[in-house]
Amino acid sequence: MMDQNVQIAKDLLKIKAVFFRPEDPFIWASGIKSPVYCDNRLTLTAPQVRNDVENGLAALIREKYPDVEVLMGTSTAGIAHAAIVGHLLSLPMGYVRSGAKDHGRQNQIEGRLEKGQKVVVVEDLISTGGSVIEVVDVLRDAGAEVLGIISIFTYGMQRGLERLAEAKIENTSLTDFDTIASVAAQEGYIRPEDVARLIKFRNNPSDESWIGGGKA
Repeated sequence: MMDQNVQIAKDLLKIKAVFFRPEDPFIWASGIKSPVYCDNRLTLTAPQVRNDVENGLAALIREKYPDVEVLMGTSTAGIAHAAIVGHLLSLPMGYVRSGAKDHGRQNQIEGRLEKGQKVVVVEDLISTGGSVIEVVDVLRDAGAEVLGIISIFTYGMQRGLERLAEAKIENTSLTDFDTIASVAAQEGYIRPEDVARLIKFRNNPSDESWIGGGKA
């Protein structure tokens, strides 16, 4: 049987949810030049891939956090995944807004959450970790016990790993950057010699020497 991380990598590449472009980098909102574009929202419109992803997330939660009482999605990418996995596990779910509403009850947490409840956060991807840690902080401030984060994909960037460690929160992903880079080379999405360039980016995004064949 194929390892789950490899299967999910194949799935994401097939639907171009993760797309490599080392010769013509994408620009992130932070200004970082990246050889990879990740849009896991596309999994929602690909039923077989969606099944693999949601069943994989559900299995990870059963294995790692059997005591979970509530799932909380990140806004907006994690909301649909939290809802589907919550259905599969017969668990309540909600989500955390990026900021409190300026009207109505001015909620930042949507859905019922009681103090002391055990929560797993559902996220689509982890890069530098900043946004998901903000979600964890909001939930902790509300009195929740955050057991961990479950995500579809992680870059494994050092800054993200350090931030998660500082926040004392664990993330588990269905697949990761190294696996996807390896599978992409094996299946012809990128050249085998591009893998080292991609890993160089992952290890230090501020070092742009991987651009142009890594000769800079």
